[in-house]
Amino acid sequence: MPPSTAERLQPFACGGSAATFASCIIHPIDLAKVRMQVHGQLNPGAPIPGFPSIIRAIVKDEGVAGCYKGLDAAIGRQMVYGTARIGLHRTFSDQLVAYNDGKPLGFGLKTVSGMCSGAIAVCIGTPFDIALVRLQSDSMAPLKERRNYANVFDALIRTTKEEGVGALYKGLGPNILRGMSMNVGMLACYDQAKELVAKAAGDDPKKPSLPVTLVASSMAGFTAALFSLPFDLIKSRLMAQKPNPDGTMPYKGVADCAVKIFQKEGPLGFFGGFSAYYGRCAPHAMIILTSIESITQAYRSAFVDPK
Repeated sequence: MPPSTAERLQPFACGGSAATFASCIIHPIDLAKVRMQVHGQLNPGAPIPGFPSIIRAIVKDEGVAGCYKGLDAAIGRQMVYGTARIGLHRTFSDQLVAYNDGKPLGFGLKTVSGMCSGAIAVCIGTPFDIALVRLQSDSMAPLKERRNYANVFDALIRTTKEEGVGALYKGLGPNILRGMSMNVGMLACYDQAKELVAKAAGDDPKKPSLPVTLVASSMAGFTAALFSLPFDLIKSRLMAQKPNPDGTMPYKGVADCAVKIFQKEGPLGFFGGFSAYYGRCAPHAMIILTSIESITQAYRSAFVDPK
């Protein structure tokens, strides 16, 4: 019997809901992460402040509400990007399992699914990512250089009017690489870790217990951060850059940005803000991967198998 429309939509609806819920909770950490990443660009040679210092500065200068700067863009991004990357990965994985006669997939195929779904999702959600980075980093710039966007829609509209539609896709290259590496590190590694942990615990990988989900998701949070941070940092720099006084852009592209970061900040410059980034990735992954189980059960009860 072919799946119903509700069943086809299940991975997208449940994945997007879980991603949006997680982003609302960890938004202050994400904000600190972006500001740590662009600090080296706005303050060449200055040491990057730690996560606690960034949060204290935000609260002092902008109030507690400042910790949620760009939340509307984050929600919009997850409703598009989060829905696509999780929904597509689950859809691709289910199709591959069907082609594999119902047998579990090897890590190679899980990686392919994660990379493809991540790349497609990034192409759809990058405009919201642009708006999010600009809203989060704007208050770090000198007063005369601030864009002062009112909200996510103002950021999208003004960016299009002032810089053209192409500006909504600045940093698309590293963002695709970041999306691919994030999906492999988070979703593919989670699927693999869940199988291994469930086997060790004598649990069912298809219906994992909470302890198995927590252990597997914490492992996925680490691999997601490790794999994707360099690309995420380059993406943030390209998205937040402004023209120099002579009209040229600080970075010509992905390669130029990577070379300049290496020359000015060294190899560790690619992992600037790792503490905040891991602090974002780990709980974000754990919230998504644990809440999605409950959301899926509720969805199926309401739309797929209603009593």
